[in-house]
Amino acid sequence: MKKADAMSLSIGVLGALDTYLTATILPVPVFVTFIAWASFFILGGGSSGLKQSISCNLMGIAIASLSLLASLLVPDNILFLSICVGLGSCGMVQASKLELFAPTPAVVWGFASTVATMVATGVPIAHVGLRNPALIAAAAMILGALFGYASELWGNAMIKTSGSSALPDVPTAT
Repeated sequence: MKKADAMSLSIGVLGALDTYLTATILPVPVFVTFIAWASFFILGGGSSGLKQSISCNLMGIAIASLSLLASLLVPDNILFLSICVGLGSCGMVQASKLELFAPTPAVVWGFASTVATMVATGVPIAHVGLRNPALIAAAAMILGALFGYASELWGNAMIKTSGSSALPDVPTAT
C-alpha cells in the first residue's frame, strides 16, 4: 500500500475513534487531541516526535496556566491580562531555547489549547479539581500525541505488510 493511502486509512479510522471517545467516554476537547496529533507529525513523528510534542505542549500549558493565574491578580482588566499573555509569550520563546521545548510553535499550541479549553468548557483556570482546563488540555494533548504515534505505527505497518514481496525489485532496462 502506498504511504499516503496507508496513512489516510490509519488516521481516518483512528480520527473517527478519537472523535467517538472524546464525545462519549473521555471528557476532553477533540480539537485539542487533533492539535497534538498534528504536533506529533510536525515534530518528526516516532518516539522522539512523541517525546518532543508532549514536552512542548505541556510546557505551553504550564506557561498559559501561569499567565492566566497571574492575570487574576487584577481581575477584569484587559490591559493586565494582555501584559500577562505578553510575558507568557516571552516565556514560551525563552523555554524553546532548551532542546526539550523547541520549537516554539509546539509550545504555543499547548498555550493556545489551554486558553481554548478554558473558553470551550467555561471553567476558570483557577478551578481546583479534575475539570481544571489545564488538566483537561494536558490529558487531551497526551491523548492526541498517542493517537499520532499509533496512526504512524499502523500506517507504517500497512506499508511494510503490503509492500513486501518474495522477489526483490529488479531494475528494468531502458
